[in-house]
Amino acid sequence: MITRISATEATRAFSDVVSRVKYRGEAFLVEKGGEPVCRIEPVGPRGCTGAELLQLLGEMPSPDPEYVALTKDMVRKQPRVPRKSPWER
Repeated sequence: MITRISATEATRAFSDVVSRVKYRGEAFLVEKGGEPVCRIEPVGPRGCTGAELLQLLGEMPSPDPEYVALTKDMVRKQPRVPRKSPWER
């Protein structure tokens, strides 16, 4: 989960923010005038929790209707997978 903080808060508590990033793996979204400006987060790969994944998916824009229709059409045109593998006897 990403914590939103103002640039002023980030300035005043910078050492604490960096420590929380380093030791707890926390991430911060820094805002100036209520608008997101930058993130302070761990460097390198890190996993995400299920709750973070759900939040990210909820924030994503919906695909446009043309894309959805094209995808459904492509799925319908795929050949059926045989029940039995050709390598089975």
